[in-house]
Amino acid sequence: MRGKASHTVNNEEERPETVADGPGDAAAFQEPSEASGEQPAAGPRTLLFYRRPVPLNRDTHRTLRLRQMPGDYAFAREVNSVPVAAVEFPEACKHYPIVFAGSEPARSIPSVLVGLRADENLFVEPDGSWPHGYVPAFVRRYPFVLAEKPEGDDFTVCVDEEYPGLGSEQGEPLFDEAGKETPPLQRALQFLSEYQGQMQRTRDFVQRLDELSLLQPKVVQVTPREGEPFVLQGVHVIDAERLGRLDDTALRGLFDAGDLGPIYAHLFSLSNVERLTSRLDESRPAARQATP
Repeated sequence: MRGKASHTVNNEEERPETVADGPGDAAAFQEPSEASGEQPAAGPRTLLFYRRPVPLNRDTHRTLRLRQMPGDYAFAREVNSVPVAAVEFPEACKHYPIVFAGSEPARSIPSVLVGLRADENLFVEPDGSWPHGYVPAFVRRYPFVLAEKPEGDDFTVCVDEEYPGLGSEQGEPLFDEAGKETPPLQRALQFLSEYQGQMQRTRDFVQRLDELSLLQPKVVQVTPREGEPFVLQGVHVIDAERLGRLDDTALRGLFDAGDLGPIYAHLFSLSNVERLTSRLDESRPAARQATP
């Protein structure tokens, strides 16, 4: 189902088909690539930090418990970009560059850059905390995720079995003795449903931008204080000049759809590339000292 997602906790064993995470290919996320020259962007990377997502099963997982690990985002330490919904732009733009990741504008996924080098999140500290900056909903929903069923009108709830907070002894149970969802699982399901609905609205937002040819390829120039400059490729940004040339009818359409706020939040966010470069410089004191 498109829009507000319906979701299913299974009674029978099944494998997830595609995991619906955003307005691009459902099973994959195009991560911006780091390159030293005019090199092609990297291929799609599946599910970022989900290691072994399996359908949540009320029989197989009857004794499964979830131990809350508030403030522990160590699982997201090795990603340099994270998908975001358009509704998150106003908060995300205060801290990160927001780009549209993907090789094709119509299938791109709005994403925040949280790092500039492959497999490095500059906002996750060594202790696993994320003390500075907005934490995207994509991260906060972990270890749960929705997988789209083959017929495409429903979603299966999945859980990452490798999440260290899952077990059979510690934490709150996900199911009661009758096999019904407990309040902690119900809250997680509600969050997943709301998130999926927002991502569908984001899909529509990207489609409207593409129809107006507002998305253009962008090469992000990164110049560290020390070390060789490099670029990030595989992203699109909104063309501010083309936006300013739109006629009244097109602008009215964007206004009526509520798109102007996210558009300007995105444009404002691009100045955060310099702040992100500064964080990169600050994260490498040992490397600088070791440089002959």
